[in-house]
Amino acid sequence: MNELYQVYWSKTAENDLISIIRFIRDTSPQAAAKAFANIKDKTSDPVLFPERGRIVPELLAQGIGHYRELIIPPWRVIYRFSGDAVYVLSALDSRRNVEDILLERLIRVNNENPLP
Repeated sequence: MNELYQVYWSKTAENDLISIIRFIRDTSPQAAAKAFANIKDKTSDPVLFPERGRIVPELLAQGIGHYRELIIPPWRVIYRFSGDAVYVLSALDSRRNVEDILLERLIRVNNENPLP
């Protein structure tokens, strides 16, 4: 695979990353800068990024196999790719249960946008 991919971060993923960096910054600004650089570096390689990650096991168990993740300890960066684009969807703390986080997000979106 030698294709170049354009990487796009969703608003949710950007907010996740901001939250991670702010949390770390409260303890160590240097560690926050290092974590930010590490995450951005690992998710910015336009050639290697898409195929590097594994399929998200919790989603695969539900029959959903088109989402992948990079493990950048202690975080999980969840994304999908299509054509020549990679869409970063979330950056989550790997010590938390992914299913719980996704359920919280679905409930929040549903409460913010109830059906008529």
